[in-house]
Amino acid sequence: MSAELLEIQPSELKFICESKKPSSCSVQLVNNSNNHVAFKIKTTSPKKYSVRPTTGIIKPISTCDVIVTMQAHRLAPPDMICNDKFLVQSTVVPSGTTDEDITSSLFAKDAGRYVEENKLKVILVSPPNYPALSPLNGTFKQVPPEDVEGSKMEKSEEIRPAKDVEYKTMKDVQEPATDVEHKQTKDAEVPAKGVEHETMKDEEELKLGTDIEEMKLKLSELKVKLSQAEVTISKLTEEGRLTAQERESIRQELALFRSERGVRNVQIGFPFLFVCMVALISVTLGYVLHR
Repeated sequence: MSAELLEIQPSELKFICESKKPSSCSVQLVNNSNNHVAFKIKTTSPKKYSVRPTTGIIKPISTCDVIVTMQAHRLAPPDMICNDKFLVQSTVVPSGTTDEDITSSLFAKDAGRYVEENKLKVILVSPPNYPALSPLNGTFKQVPPEDVEGSKMEKSEEIRPAKDVEYKTMKDVQEPATDVEHKQTKDAEVPAKGVEHETMKDEEELKLGTDIEEMKLKLSELKVKLSQAEVTISKLTEEGRLTAQERESIRQELALFRSERGVRNVQIGFPFLFVCMVALISVTLGYVLHR
């Protein structure tokens, strides 16, 4: 496949290197073809950069903007040379492919799929109105901006030839993609640690406010449940008291019933004894009269 799948602008990532301040740059991925193209961005220093997004699908004749953020340096490099590199892999995918379908196997060359690779260099730039660095006797000294050109002309014989620098840079750019993948801690997962301090603070405050609202909601729910539990306990207490009263009433009624039954038995026994006595007296009188 002769035509390029993606046109990448710019071809070099330039970051303003200033101590304790992050720097961001934008990369535009242009798909001039009539195919859907999936891309994946890797870096040799995943802990140093934040890339959003790292993967995606670009529709035909469309573009995708990628924001690359470099974390803040504690101290700016004295030589302003950076050997970090980025690798942009792209391949044609069928229409209807989603971001969730993008996996590492999609960019494997041994699968017979054409995978285009573009390497991007990282260039560090001094901030505006910042003293430039000029070599002197093997060390670096700070030179005011207005004296930079004169210092370069005077010390041109002491500066390392640009050809050597270009050779080293080209050598770093031609590093195999396998080495790039080996240096990554997570494949296609660049940690989002390069966010500005203020943004992180706002996110933490927003998260804290959300947690407080959730705690208030849970507390109100617990209060409602507690009130319901108190009502239930009072109902059970009242039912227990009524049950005890009913039990006492039943016990008294049972005792009264037993006492009435005993009296009734006694009343039934007197007539029978009286009959027996009358019968005995009658038999005695009859015997006496017959004699």
